[in-house]
Amino acid sequence: MVTIFSYVPLAAILVSMLASIPILALGNRPNLREGVTLTVAAVKVLLIASLLPGVLAGNSYGLTLVQVVPGVSLALKVDAFGLIFGLIASFLWAWTSVYSIGYMRALNEHDQTRYFASFAVAIGATIGVAFAGNLLTLYLFYEVLSLSTYPLVTHEQTGEARASGRKYLTFILGTSIGLVLPAMLIVFSSTGSLEFVAGGILGGKVAPDLLAVLLCLFVFGFAKAAVMPFHGWLPAAMVAPTPVSSFLHGVAVVKAGVFSILRVVLFILGPGTLSDAGLGTPLAYVAGFTIITASLVALTQDSLKRRLAYSTIGQLSYMIIGVALLSPSGTLGGILHIAMHAFGKITLFLCAGAIYVASGKKYISQMNGLGRRMPITFAAFLLGAMSIIGLPPLGGFLSKWYLVIGTLEAGQIGLMVLLLISSLLNAAYFLPIIYRAWFAEPEEGAEEGIQEAPLLCLIPLCLTALGSFGLFLWPQPFMDLIRMLLPQLGMGG
Repeated sequence: MVTIFSYVPLAAILVSMLASIPILALGNRPNLREGVTLTVAAVKVLLIASLLPGVLAGNSYGLTLVQVVPGVSLALKVDAFGLIFGLIASFLWAWTSVYSIGYMRALNEHDQTRYFASFAVAIGATIGVAFAGNLLTLYLFYEVLSLSTYPLVTHEQTGEARASGRKYLTFILGTSIGLVLPAMLIVFSSTGSLEFVAGGILGGKVAPDLLAVLLCLFVFGFAKAAVMPFHGWLPAAMVAPTPVSSFLHGVAVVKAGVFSILRVVLFILGPGTLSDAGLGTPLAYVAGFTIITASLVALTQDSLKRRLAYSTIGQLSYMIIGVALLSPSGTLGGILHIAMHAFGKITLFLCAGAIYVASGKKYISQMNGLGRRMPITFAAFLLGAMSIIGLPPLGGFLSKWYLVIGTLEAGQIGLMVLLLISSLLNAAYFLPIIYRAWFAEPEEGAEEGIQEAPLLCLIPLCLTALGSFGLFLWPQPFMDLIRMLLPQLGMGG
């Protein structure tokens, strides 16, 4: 692999971060402010997409920003894995921005300028995580993402919102400083490096017991991945506006947590090293516990957003379990599920927001017959739910298919049964919502005056729902990028 010097990765990060300045300056001119947001979103997508042909040709792109200490620098590098996350985050942020305009204006939300400025910084930090060339760079952008999303979580400025924001920062910053930072220091003292190298840098350099400690520190330290018991921040963050929830769950924050764990497992600890130490299976069962427990809790939630939140907690661990299998198909399924879950879950959250904008309803028990008034929204909800459940012809079927094949490759029949049971639980907490919306009789007068949400809310949720369908028919380029990555990790094609 040839690394080509390029400023494009840096431009892709800074274009939205710097855009926060004119967004703030145009606070009294909302049309221009939103014009900047949408223009920057389009530019970011184009910049990141421009890297795809070169990466598919076997190259990477990068540059070193500054050397911090000997052997450690702030550096950017776009490889196949980082580009997958970058493409997903930038594309879905663009449509979340369109949706945000419709949502925030329809509800006449306060502090919209701060909202859009924080959004711009947060997506820049997300791309920084995706394009980080080493663990230090990833860590710094991870922290910027935590701080820039705090104003989004606390947007409502109520007592509940502030309490949720404190919980958010306590979990996210507390674990990253208390767990990830010591783990980084141990890695550096053991290897003299924090560079991302396919297959890892710790082989033969740490004892198995210390390797197990490092694995725990990283998995629980990147708490944005919401592995239990470090998941409590995520349901609490549902107090935020729905576009923030979609950003947290579908586009950036939780995916940054999972991406960071997978980056460390594959490029720092190393799949071969973990396999030799017998640590893949314990990690898989930790993820499996989170999947089943979160799914059972989701069944009990009447709030639509909280049910989606607990669904997300479980779905994130599908990605971890895939890589923890340390098998080619498992790894492919785990990474592919980043994309499939992103499109499916953002669709569900956008639908939840559209329902609230159009009807003011937040609870599943209030949604009897609502599908007959909002057929487009609930049709999109059906497609998103089918993808998360893993039903064809939606994209989630493909990633779950490879995850199940991965359990067979690894000889883990117990994990295969766990994945199949979890998909049944997915169906159990989604299908009743769809049944209520289309077939249950509403209370008299409950549907009066309800119609579809504004067009700026409808268009993005329709496109992301169709995206879930499109990814089933044409999962490239994600499949091509992952299959390029597998031989570099020592897993074959």
